[in-house]
Amino acid sequence: MKPTAVNADRLFEAFRESLRWEWLAGLGASERRFDEMAVRSARSGADLVGYLNYIHPYRVQVIGEREVAYLTNATPEDCARRVSRIVTLEPPVLVLADGQQAPQALISMCERAQIPMFATHEAAAFVIDVLRAYLSKHFADRTTMHGVFMDILGMGVLITGESGLGKSELGLELVTRGNGLVADDAVDLFRINQTTIEGKCPDLLQNLLEVRGIGLLDIRAIFGETAVRRKMRLKLIVHLVRKETMERDYERLPQEPLTQDVLGVPVLKVIIQVVAGRNIAVLVEAAVRNTILQLRGIDTYQEFVDRHRRAMERGIE
Repeated sequence: MKPTAVNADRLFEAFRESLRWEWLAGLGASERRFDEMAVRSARSGADLVGYLNYIHPYRVQVIGEREVAYLTNATPEDCARRVSRIVTLEPPVLVLADGQQAPQALISMCERAQIPMFATHEAAAFVIDVLRAYLSKHFADRTTMHGVFMDILGMGVLITGESGLGKSELGLELVTRGNGLVADDAVDLFRINQTTIEGKCPDLLQNLLEVRGIGLLDIRAIFGETAVRRKMRLKLIVHLVRKETMERDYERLPQEPLTQDVLGVPVLKVIIQVVAGRNIAVLVEAAVRNTILQLRGIDTYQEFVDRHRRAMERGIE
């Protein structure tokens, strides 16, 4: 899934209130966008924001107190050359921070080259942090998966499985046990850094859960604010299967933890067999608790193997 483009106008409106900035120059370039080659080559959206840097072009260039001094404290010829050099960086936007006064030469250059320039009293370092976080999420690799995404015991868990096994009903039961719903049916997933997947609900399905025979339920209206979550980081996939699938495709006691690749990140995975009479909600919560132990370095299976080995060694002796 390809993210929508970010232009100067959209960026300005996104932080008009939080950064309290004003548009100083380049008003005619409100549709100026990030260069697509720069977006594809950047390791993350964070690479698209920084201080004036002549090595990495195409960034949002943030100009603070030191940068203004660099552009103004020299001979007129050097100052003019330094300002004109900015054009070669092809920045989508310039941001004047630290409450600095914009050099007239810089304003004139932005008007001629049609480069939008914003000005804010916020600290340059703060502006960079805010814009990096925004762009990292916006340009993150993304996909949509089918399932029920939940906050179970504080962990982001995606429940997937074969059709007709009652994933939504399981989600409803888990909500009644005090867990939180993030999304039902379709889950939007984003890789926000090299090791982290974040999931949220599409706007159209916000707070809704479909139960066969009942229809759509507004979980927030029925169970209250604490029953829903806006987003969670994906830590575990619980995959529901029928008995014949379990016997055919999976080991009863896997020697290594199972994982599933999601946007290039390996996510822990648990397989649960669905048969009549099993309390699947309890099993899911138990799987989550066991995963928490694994993330803390406690491997129950390996401890059993070690215990078995020690018992065999004592028997030999």
